[in-house]
Amino acid sequence: MFRSTSPSLPRVVARMALAVVAATLSVAQTGCTSPAVPVALNAADRDLLDVTVPKLEQLYADKRYTVTQVVQWHLDRIDRYNGVYGAIETVLRDSALAAAARLDAEAAKGEGAPRGPLWGVPIVIKANTSVQGQVTTAGWEGFTRAGHELIAPQDATIVAQFRAAGAIIVGLANMPDLANSDTNRSSSFGRTGNAYDVRFSPGGSSGGVVTAVAANMAVLGNGTDTGNSIRMPAATSALVGVFPTRGLVSIAGIAPLDWLLDNTGPIARTVTDAAIALEVMAGKDSLDPATLLAPDSVRLTTVGMATASLKGKRFGVPAFIMAGSGIPFHGIPAGVPERTADSIRAAANMALREDTRVMFMKAVAALRAAGAEVVISDSILPPLFATLASRVSTYAYMRDGTDRFLATFGPTAYHSAAEYQQVVGAPLFVSSIGVEDHFRYMPGARLEQRVLDTDADAERNYHAPRRAMLAEYVATLDRMKLDGFVYPAIQMAPPDESMPQDGRVSEGPHSATSWVNMIGVPAVVVSAGTYDNGVPFGLELSARPWRDRELLGMAQAWEQATPARTRPTLVDAGLLPVVKARVGK
Repeated sequence: MFRSTSPSLPRVVARMALAVVAATLSVAQTGCTSPAVPVALNAADRDLLDVTVPKLEQLYADKRYTVTQVVQWHLDRIDRYNGVYGAIETVLRDSALAAAARLDAEAAKGEGAPRGPLWGVPIVIKANTSVQGQVTTAGWEGFTRAGHELIAPQDATIVAQFRAAGAIIVGLANMPDLANSDTNRSSSFGRTGNAYDVRFSPGGSSGGVVTAVAANMAVLGNGTDTGNSIRMPAATSALVGVFPTRGLVSIAGIAPLDWLLDNTGPIARTVTDAAIALEVMAGKDSLDPATLLAPDSVRLTTVGMATASLKGKRFGVPAFIMAGSGIPFHGIPAGVPERTADSIRAAANMALREDTRVMFMKAVAALRAAGAEVVISDSILPPLFATLASRVSTYAYMRDGTDRFLATFGPTAYHSAAEYQQVVGAPLFVSSIGVEDHFRYMPGARLEQRVLDTDADAERNYHAPRRAMLAEYVATLDRMKLDGFVYPAIQMAPPDESMPQDGRVSEGPHSATSWVNMIGVPAVVVSAGTYDNGVPFGLELSARPWRDRELLGMAQAWEQATPARTRPTLVDAGLLPVVKARVGK
């Protein structure tokens, strides 16, 4: 989700992370796992491995499978592989099978409402997203304390929409504490490994979702994204990850990291599946005022996507990403002098690794071969754009976002950060209440927590810089006559977490894409090949606000013009024990 510049994880997570490295170092020379043994596929495996939503719909129409059979097949995958990869924190076996049985009974009698676009599709939900009656762990042990669990009183808006569309939730996916990490270790559950090699990071904070989807534990899922957390994990796992225009999809019911940067969108194996899911998730919601600003003219549909083409499309490559210019997470408030701000920006710089640059240029060549024009110029979103973006300051409103969430989606015992501390006798997670010293104490500015709607400094610290940044983004598209931007989804390959990275426990991989969150423009990540070690590389595209459908059309054209993603070969045993998933209520 972000690049940490100083320690902020609870001690329990730090100890766990060190234990991971210590344990894996002793066996790293023996290989990542026990050797994979080829297994003959049965008919269900042949039909359901990497099944798409349209294909599953056809299988149901042909009466090849019942919903119960399909859901059970995915639950069996969780039983077989979750102990190795740690993707699912909570298995919702009983409720999933009960929901499947209801759909089967309705289908047998010819009853029930018309089938929704995700009828009978097994999905996973990220653990920070409220599911009524289940513990919203958000990856943090503090929400799982006996007697003080954050039990969701109602579904998040997108969960209600998934259910209405016929989807069946098979589990809640692991994530780092309150999404506050670029890798996927949580204090409430443990580590998630990459489906392509369990030693490697799947990225954070939607790492549990991407590993579950890549490993066929579900057909698709929702991710959340505060700085890269849908897009970067999708890139590590050869998946499609969609960051919608902010306001297209409601974030109500999702435990926030930074609510002014947060978003949610689908993660799937194909662009078509992601587009179907996005259409289900989109809509206005009184619980999320940003959605009420969405233009009524915005329409999402997969009609016509199959004939989309890259021919004649024109993309620009952001120069600041290629240069590795950093944008500090949460931004720099106006009160910090420019000279000091320069040093803060320099600390956030993230070089584009050479192997990633090579992969990106191969992707550029593939775009050009498909008929697109790709413009690489120092004048396209230069480092000065990163400087402009760095002044979008959001950290002073962290507690405000947490209080807004708990007011509606908190349990009976507490509905604010203050009430949590009073009831539990301990504070909420440090990022949730904005008490990380390296963010709140800056030379020239001390960030006390405030309420956005009543803060006299909100205009100069947040609203005005955000407008200026968005205006520059759109002006560049206009000036260069671009359909969008294209760039690496991550600045580096996923790291091997069985050994220290740069002399310390892995905190990555890292990206240079948090600017997308600052202005809320649509972006999508697509699979674009693999590194020499077999882990995937992802390509990211972004476009004008509210042009989500056009963006997905370009992603679909890329998918059709390039080799299909390779399914990971999973193993039955790993190097490290994984905590057994809890059973949902």
